[in-house]
Amino acid sequence: MPRDLLAGVKERAPVELASYALTAVMFVLLFAKPATLMFDAWWNDPNSGHGLLLAPLSLYFAWKSGIVEGSKPQRVLGAAILIFAVLFRYAADLAAELFVMRGSMLMALAGLTVFYAGFRQLLHWWLPFTLTALSIPIPEVILNTVALPLQFTASKIGAGLLRWREIPVMMTGNVIRIPGQELFVAEACSGLRSLTALISLGVLLGAMFLRHWSTRVLLLALTIPIAIAINGFRVFLTGFLVLFVSPEMGEGFMHTSEGMVMFGGAFLIISIVAWLLGIIESKVMDKAPIGATA
Repeated sequence: MPRDLLAGVKERAPVELASYALTAVMFVLLFAKPATLMFDAWWNDPNSGHGLLLAPLSLYFAWKSGIVEGSKPQRVLGAAILIFAVLFRYAADLAAELFVMRGSMLMALAGLTVFYAGFRQLLHWWLPFTLTALSIPIPEVILNTVALPLQFTASKIGAGLLRWREIPVMMTGNVIRIPGQELFVAEACSGLRSLTALISLGVLLGAMFLRHWSTRVLLLALTIPIAIAINGFRVFLTGFLVLFVSPEMGEGFMHTSEGMVMFGGAFLIISIVAWLLGIIESKVMDKAPIGATA
């Protein structure tokens, strides 16, 4: 390397490091409140606890995938995204809208990525950004809207399986009455927690083991009915154990343990589906058509 070029690199290095340090400090000052609120939700809200796992995974996958070759900074586009992120952050703070406030932090990270490495780098880091987006707690309005239909669906599946086992069942909304017992499918039993976590796992498994976007989207689409079906089976299992084993099986530690076992079963099923889709990719989608020419 010529001496003048080497000298230029050495001169730029302190300036670049100073700019990175200043950017980090400004980011912390601007987004300390959204970050604190999001961590508090991860720690205290059971519906958002999967963020404690997704955030470190996002950092790991960003580090592992590295910087894409040929990436170039896009200062104007990156600065524009950053300006919108700051505006959204303070507008959401004034309106006490937590979801937009937390989302503005992700938008700012996207803007910094584009500013320093370009839009190609943002696309290259699609998995870390997707996992981070999935870790943002869902607004209460959406949670309340989605939870009730999931409660009814789980109740219907559980009651149907109990009838299949020739157990007398009377269902009123999300209340299932069986001989001598009454099961209430509460919001915590709606399956919303497992659904959001399993969707994140579906994205992760698709990125790790599948190569085509079509199969990744298919895996994600199949994750939703699998999660709903497993939760309905959990309601059935709870009713069956409460009726034939002990009423204590429907509450406390035993009920929580059932949920953990069902979540593990759902994860296993989704993993098997991802494995089968990987076989389809290798046997069908990656096979060149007969007679194809270059």
